[in-house]
Amino acid sequence: MIHIDPIYNPLNFLRASFSRRLNFVVAILASVVFSVALVFLFEQSRQTVQNEAMDHATQLLNNTALRVNNILEQVEVATDNTGWLVSRHLDAPDSAYVYSRAIVQNNQEVAGCSVSFEPYYYRDRGRYYSIYTKREMGQVMTKQEGSDSYEYFYMDWYQLPKLLGHPAWTEPFLDEDREEEAVQDKMILSYCKPILDEKGTYVGTIATDLSLRWLSETISAVKPYPHSYSFMIGIGGTFFVHPDPDKLLYQSIFTETLLQDNPERLALGKAMVSGEEGMRQLILDGELCYVFYKPLGETGFSAAIVCPERDIFYGYNRLRNVVILIFILGMLLMHIILSAIFRREIRPLSTLAEQAETIADGHFEQTLPNNGRIDEIGRLCQSFSEMQQSLVTYIDEIKSTSAEKASIERELYVARDIQMSMVPRIFPPFPEREDIDLYASMTPAKEVGGDLYDFFVEKDSLYFCVGDVSGKGVPASLFMAVTRNLFRVIAQQGQSPEEIANQINHALSAENDQGMFVTMFIGMADLKTGRLDFCNCGHNPPVICEPGRKACFLPMQYVNTALGTWDGFEFKGESIPDIREWQILLYTDGLNEAENPKYELFGNDHLIELMNGVSQMTAQEIIQMLQEEVEKHRSGAAPNDDLTLLSLSIKE
Repeated sequence: MIHIDPIYNPLNFLRASFSRRLNFVVAILASVVFSVALVFLFEQSRQTVQNEAMDHATQLLNNTALRVNNILEQVEVATDNTGWLVSRHLDAPDSAYVYSRAIVQNNQEVAGCSVSFEPYYYRDRGRYYSIYTKREMGQVMTKQEGSDSYEYFYMDWYQLPKLLGHPAWTEPFLDEDREEEAVQDKMILSYCKPILDEKGTYVGTIATDLSLRWLSETISAVKPYPHSYSFMIGIGGTFFVHPDPDKLLYQSIFTETLLQDNPERLALGKAMVSGEEGMRQLILDGELCYVFYKPLGETGFSAAIVCPERDIFYGYNRLRNVVILIFILGMLLMHIILSAIFRREIRPLSTLAEQAETIADGHFEQTLPNNGRIDEIGRLCQSFSEMQQSLVTYIDEIKSTSAEKASIERELYVARDIQMSMVPRIFPPFPEREDIDLYASMTPAKEVGGDLYDFFVEKDSLYFCVGDVSGKGVPASLFMAVTRNLFRVIAQQGQSPEEIANQINHALSAENDQGMFVTMFIGMADLKTGRLDFCNCGHNPPVICEPGRKACFLPMQYVNTALGTWDGFEFKGESIPDIREWQILLYTDGLNEAENPKYELFGNDHLIELMNGVSQMTAQEIIQMLQEEVEKHRSGAAPNDDLTLLSLSIKE
């Protein structure tokens, strides 16, 4: 291990002189201020350059897309009009020659047109009847196609509108029938429209071909920067316009993502295939590029312009480098000047530093000598002396406060144990009964909480409840204890749930100066018949899972109000004839309103989704599963409310 002499240690060098530290701090502060200003200026300038580049590239892409869409719309209109004529003259099969040839002759952008019919549609013409006209070498030629070696009715351009029932564009494909040598000259895409008879029955397809040569030239001509280029993909992401001819038809925008993980390129491909419009930044061919993309009408195709960042920010980067150089030279000059000034002004403080060393060693009883100065240094010495006396007093107060706090914490833990002992904690609660599957838990958000649950069996009736007191902490825990005792005393008298609610409400409303209240769900299940009588007092609706059905919230006619808010309110109860083999979950809002660090709620939908899979679980397994899901959702966030859960199932 190499030992560095403290004399040559940069940190010790700064610590040895206050003037050096002050000079360093001022230099750092000035550097930060100027750096922030420059960064802000650079970012604004960069944003301006980026916005201008985006506007320029977007405008070029929009203009190009408009030109392409106009041609595509012309092809669609011509095909739709011709398809209508063909449908009206199905009784004249030779008219297909006329319409197929007319659409090619009257539309210079059309490379070919096929009017094709179902096998044996015209019995006298045989199994194959497809009239195809194409433009090749400046001439328009028409012929009948279809044979055992070319069964056109199995081709994509024929099957696509037949299966979809509406017009559609095909993916680009190679037309081997053409004599051109270049791949792009042989590439075509077709707009296909179903031919329907007067009854609306499909009888054939009219397909109009469009050469991709003009598409490639139109899109490739978009070049806003020296090294920028354009490409175009089909519905599945296949390249059919690209400066690299090796990628045409044989590679897609997703090909490289299969060889090497590239989430940015994958996201770009998905966005373009989905028909989205926008701009993305990603690495292409080893350099950062801006990709502007836009869908082409309703064809499912998408075009994009790739602009390298070095082209967009070339002028900006040159200006930035010059400004940074000027900034560095200016900071060096300022450091030299400030260093000389601070050394001269701070020299008197060394005396004060020597006198204060004894206090720095922990001798708080040591009194600083009075140097008789009335300037800033003198006031500083006096402040040190007063601070020393205050520090001694403060330390004594901290010791006393810490002892009191420890005592309060011990009392709160005892109160928590007492509160938890007030609710049933032994499970299974009725081991002698096989017809009850019940489990419950209560987790306060603080040392003590305001949630409660209780249950007991009285004369073949299971009484149970779950409640949530307004507020948290000690007041809520006291209110919870009173409420739980009221429930246990009144319910043991054999009262119905609504009568239990009425009596608890009357007792809690009396002299309730703090305005506290409790929401509660009170239930009484007949263990012989499975009948459930209940009264909901403003509480969250339970989740029920009937055998063979999806989980849902218990439908209730009467929600009632919370207990303790309105003395004299008449609570109304409801009943369910038979809940045997049901799974019933009672809970407080510490479940569905549990928050994660982003303040996102656990949610009712998520709760229902989880409860859909509990048909084979016990009550304890359900509670443990929900507790684990809440902890997973919180992701380390502190509980924002008490959490109480009770799961119940009555067996036959």
